[in-house]
Amino acid sequence: MIQASEKDLSANSELIAFRIGGQEFCVDIMSVRDIRGWTQTTPLPHSPDYVKGVINLRGSVLPVIDLAARLGFTPTEPTARHVIIVTQVANQSVGLLVEAVSDILTINAATIQPTPDVASELARVFMKGVLAIEGRMISLISLDCVLPQTQETAGTVH
Repeated sequence: MIQASEKDLSANSELIAFRIGGQEFCVDIMSVRDIRGWTQTTPLPHSPDYVKGVINLRGSVLPVIDLAARLGFTPTEPTARHVIIVTQVANQSVGLLVEAVSDILTINAATIQPTPDVASELARVFMKGVLAIEGRMISLISLDCVLPQTQETAGTVH
């Protein structure tokens, strides 16, 4: 029987690794549409603290999330060295502000270890698992949980 983590990532998956606050994280490369340098954002009123604002991406409005703030770390003060990873999940495009892209990893599902039980419930929500590769610990992020709820889904009763 195929486990849930094996359904999420095929036998040979590629991940993009990046740095936030001295730690490494990664997302499935199939969710990444573009990687661009930091661009000043236009703030949105009444948006969550982790939403930096929006940018114009080839004629489309792209919300930019400070991934460090979203994951509970110190909010990022972006510089020219920071990058925005443009991701697509379902019908939503969102930019993730990170310090730098560090690597492209090719892994198989067996490489992914479960999120440790000592992690908080919130950490388990954001993380699909942990990779121990070449002496590095890299957390695999679940983009579904990182993206903010849209107004439509926020008011929906399930």
